[in-house]
Amino acid sequence: MAMSKLIVKLLQLQLIWVMMTMMMDNINYHYNNDDKDDNDDDGDDDDDDDDDDDDDDDCIDNDALKAVGESVEKPLDYYRVNVAGSLNLIEAMVQCGVSRLIFSSSATVYGDPIYLPMDEKHPVGNCTSPYATTKSMVEEIMKDTCKVMPSWSGVVLRYFNPVGAHSSGMIGEDPKGIPNNLTPFVAQVAIGMRDELKVFGNDYNTHDGTGVRDYIHITDVANGHLAAVSKCLETPGFQVYNLGTGKGSSVFDVVKAFEEACGKKIKYSITGRRAGDVAAMCACPKKAEAELGWKAKYTLADMCKDAWAWQTKNPNGFNTTNTESGTNQ
Repeated sequence: MAMSKLIVKLLQLQLIWVMMTMMMDNINYHYNNDDKDDNDDDGDDDDDDDDDDDDDDDCIDNDALKAVGESVEKPLDYYRVNVAGSLNLIEAMVQCGVSRLIFSSSATVYGDPIYLPMDEKHPVGNCTSPYATTKSMVEEIMKDTCKVMPSWSGVVLRYFNPVGAHSSGMIGEDPKGIPNNLTPFVAQVAIGMRDELKVFGNDYNTHDGTGVRDYIHITDVANGHLAAVSKCLETPGFQVYNLGTGKGSSVFDVVKAFEEACGKKIKYSITGRRAGDVAAMCACPKKAEAELGWKAKYTLADMCKDAWAWQTKNPNGFNTTNTESGTNQ
């Protein structure tokens, strides 16, 4: 089966260094199912062009711990990995003469929304979790670096809530231990790995009392990176873009959509609010649409359908011992 569009494009560009946290089982499974001739050709191209393209390298930094609740419990781990890790990367880029960086940030840098939907002019820094603070800090490091290095190009992509899986069913989210994100937890309940979903709070000021988020298909996020690569090639300086659909969905909205995708009822119970969560977040993606030529294409139904397709093809994930019970929103 052919590789995902993002991976193909990154290989074709021959100028991308990608730093990411992914399950090696997932990566190995993905590459082992690709055509060996295609992989060999890519390897030959890389060997031929390494010397020629050293000055044209970009870097995509999406290597980070990413659970809001966990960051409240383990703040030092988050500062060490997210901030120190990105700082080390930027210093290495400077030493190697690499001057273009795409950073995976988060809508959590906006904190409690002053207005909705949130555009890139919305104030940042009023963070409600250490995770959000780490993202805000790295953004500032990038901004300051671009100020003193005019040739530098830094693009920040503020994701809202990426969910779903690749439509092939080959690439999906398989958390280690208890999932910290909603859709993989719901998928594990639907497949029978977990007994029920615990919803963190039903007393928010939203249409059904549960938290509202702007969920975006992971394929749309991948395409956003491709658009950002082109922007880095064209324009030096520091730029920020939201990646979202512009539409908010509650926890119960997601549960209902997933029930429709899998044809099963999702058992859930209500528990208290989770530290660091806000009531609602929703993107204004107009800047990315205008300047990057990017727009989210997939619906919440698509996200749930693809997540369920991956889960059914991988009923125990890639780690067959990943069946401990727990809670999540």
